[in-house]
Amino acid sequence: MTKQSKKYYVTTPIYYVNDKPHLGHTYTTIACDVLARFKRLDGYDVKFLTGTDEHGLKVKQSAEKAGVSPQEFTDRVSQSFRDLCGVMNYSNDDFIRTTEERHIKACQHLWNVLVERGEIYLDKYAGWYAVRDEAYYQEDELRDGPNGKKIGPSGAEVEWMEEESYFFRLSAWQDRLLEFYESHPDFVLPETRFNEVKSFVKSGLKDLSVSRTTFDWGVPVPGNEKHVMYVWIDALTNYITAAGYPDDSEMGGYWPADLHMVGKDILRFHAVYWPAFLMAAGVEPPKRVFAHGWWLIEGEKMSKSLGNVIAPADLIERYGVDATRYFVLREVPFGNDGDFVHENAINRINNDLANGLGNLAQRTLSFIYKNCEAKIPAPAELTENDKALLAKVYDEMLPAVRRELDQQRFHKALEAIWDVVNAANVYIDVEAPWSLKKTDTVRMGTVLYVLCEAIRCLSIIVQPVMPESGQKLLDLFVLPEDKRCFKSLSKDAALKGGEVIPQPQGVFPRLQTEEKAA
Repeated sequence: MTKQSKKYYVTTPIYYVNDKPHLGHTYTTIACDVLARFKRLDGYDVKFLTGTDEHGLKVKQSAEKAGVSPQEFTDRVSQSFRDLCGVMNYSNDDFIRTTEERHIKACQHLWNVLVERGEIYLDKYAGWYAVRDEAYYQEDELRDGPNGKKIGPSGAEVEWMEEESYFFRLSAWQDRLLEFYESHPDFVLPETRFNEVKSFVKSGLKDLSVSRTTFDWGVPVPGNEKHVMYVWIDALTNYITAAGYPDDSEMGGYWPADLHMVGKDILRFHAVYWPAFLMAAGVEPPKRVFAHGWWLIEGEKMSKSLGNVIAPADLIERYGVDATRYFVLREVPFGNDGDFVHENAINRINNDLANGLGNLAQRTLSFIYKNCEAKIPAPAELTENDKALLAKVYDEMLPAVRRELDQQRFHKALEAIWDVVNAANVYIDVEAPWSLKKTDTVRMGTVLYVLCEAIRCLSIIVQPVMPESGQKLLDLFVLPEDKRCFKSLSKDAALKGGEVIPQPQGVFPRLQTEEKAA
């Protein structure tokens, strides 16, 4: 990659270590991984960050329950998230932990800058606090729950807390945040979520409590170590820590981040508090925050009590890594809530992968292997039908996919790819090379060549979503590494007639539909 390469910085939220990874974590990281891989293949210098958020009262309580120190607890749970990177074939360039020294240094530096700029002051705080959310809520945000408990907007129980606290002057940033939103109309996607953010800010902002004294598991406040930093000022800072803040003033050329991918439940922290912290410190906010929806499981919310929490290992055992990655991004419009129905997953995987792309490659290449001495035929004169398919492959597919992914419309990007898969399957049925074998072998060779080109380009462009399967498909053409990026999605990189192919192997196995109990 040259120094002139365009930069692209994408982040997952850093995952809270009070529990093991599940489908929700997997979903977010898959989306970021697809973007990172796509941009690398498209010529970008990419930084892809994930990691773990390890401070706060909730973690301390979970550690006490487990009978270990907070550090031992976070070491163990954080490792389960790090291990998942290999299991799910994520291509992250960095894995950050908020207990790392580099991060503590960045947090304390940011704090000092905010203090120097008069953005933080010491006072006392009393309010309704949700341990689960690590957040205070206003009285008008609460509802009555069972046993006389009050419930916050997230469904978490709240309790009344009073303590000395440092405050960030969030109220002073209301108008400036609204101005920022106005000048950056794509700062939050989907649009409905952005409307929620703007409505929240317009309703009025109060100064934000940004330290705690009731526990000590956190980043110490510089100069007053009986306080630890509010977990969200600590957690959010990870994005600039990983870019090199504060030592590298240019932050490697990666900042501002192109995209923070988050679940909709933490949008407020990323779209209100985080840009305010940054602007107050003289740092440019990220370019975009995307808030995706949640997954139901067979129509029900994921819950330990229901026993329906899906672990990544379960998905891999059932469907395989690549098929899982494909299904979760294809099945539901990204940004909406989705319902993970196992029967739907099997049907989608079988129809799109096994019967669609997989069968297209298998029957084309097997035919060549058996009937053309395992050599890709040289094309003769192209018909209008040939040209139409190749135009989709060379000219239309990549711009369409690029356009959709730049808006995080993963399902639409995959639709654009499968439009070509379907067109190629229609083409092979119409042209029928098995019939041409008996009547016109020259024409048969041209049809097979066009199909090979379609499969080659499809194999390249599916790599971000299904990296292992994409590589296996490309191996069927024995393509070198430098011919597997998006620069090769063109006629200039086309296959040569006469090239030998190995015996084709199936890439997408069919899954068996589970028998329902009588």
